[in-house]
Amino acid sequence: MNKKKPVTPFGWAIKRRLTELQVDQKTFCEQYDIPPYRLSNLIHGTRKATRFRNQVADILGIPDDLR
Repeated sequence: MNKKKPVTPFGWAIKRRLTELQVDQKTFCEQYDIPPYRLSNLIHGTRKATRFRNQVADILGIPDDLR
């Protein structure tokens, strides 16, 4: 049984933008001092993490309608 939550639209926007920049999630987190588990929370929507959500969206240029 798979208990992992599906990727949210915001999560897909993060993944798409990281792919365009050719940066993996681990490297991105290290560059911007974001805990990897928080990025995972944002991708899967398991936690709001507003501070990191806004930071990631600003860094990656994700539009407000997906935040």
